[in-house]
Parts: sequence; C-alpha cells; structure tokens
Amino acid sequence: MPIDESWLYLAANATMESVGCSMSDRLKSSVAVDAMRMTLQNRRPAPGLICHSDRGVQYGSGDYRPLQDSWKAVTSMSRKGDCLDNAPIESYFGSLKTELVHHATFRSRREARASLFEYIAFSTTGAAATRASATGRRRRRGST
Repeated sequence: MPIDESWLYLAANATMESVGCSMSDRLKSSVAVDAMRMTLQNRRPAPGLICHSDRGVQYGSGDYRPLQDSWKAVTSMSRKGDCLDNAPIESYFGSLKTELVHHATFRSRREARASLFEYIAFSTTGAAATRASATGRRRRRGST
C-alpha cells in the first residue's frame, strides 16, 4: 500500500476473516512466514489448511514452504493465467483496498500500520479495535 514514505507490504492469512498478518517496508519472505506463524499459533488448524496466495516469491521461499508443509497445509497458488486459485485472499485484499486504502493518505508507516491493524481487528471481531499494550495485554481502544 502506498504511503508518503514509500510502501508498506501486508501478508495475510484469512478464513472468513483475517487470522494472521504481518507488515514490512520490504517485500520479503519473512512477511509471509510471520503471517503464517501467527495463523498457526492463533488457530492451531487441522491438517489440510488451504493457503491461498499469489505467485509471489515470498510464498515459494525456502522459509515459507517448510513451515507450511510442517502443518500439512495445502498450497492454492494460482497457476499462470488462472486467477481463481487465490480468489478468496484476493477478495479479502480487494475489500481492504476499497474500504480503507483507496480512501486514505498515510503519511508514515506507523500511521498505515495502525489503520491496517484497526481494519483487520474490526473486520475479524466486528467490535471496537483492540491494541496490544507494552506488556502484551489486550486493552480496548480509548482505555488506559
């Protein structure tokens, strides 16, 4: 997503909502790996988890594929010219862009990250966004 400083890249894993995400100022395999780790830690999915992704190098990397394989996850990476393989995650990103990215100008990565976190938290829970405090505890937005 474009910001005044440059770009912010988001990797997300989703079911009917986002269940794992990671952000970075560079497109690298650790973004996809961190998002997958978050998904696996948060959901502990049964074998057969379907991972929808595009053909980005981060999803075929030597770090990502072994992690995915260790959980017996199934790759649904689109073949050249077949965009339907990854339609679920493309739909998620389409909604995110329509509802957030195209209507905002972000001056910094910090501002973009905060907005993305709120969007993902709201779209996942349907409730007010929560933030992690410095101690790791969750607190409601606006509380101390």
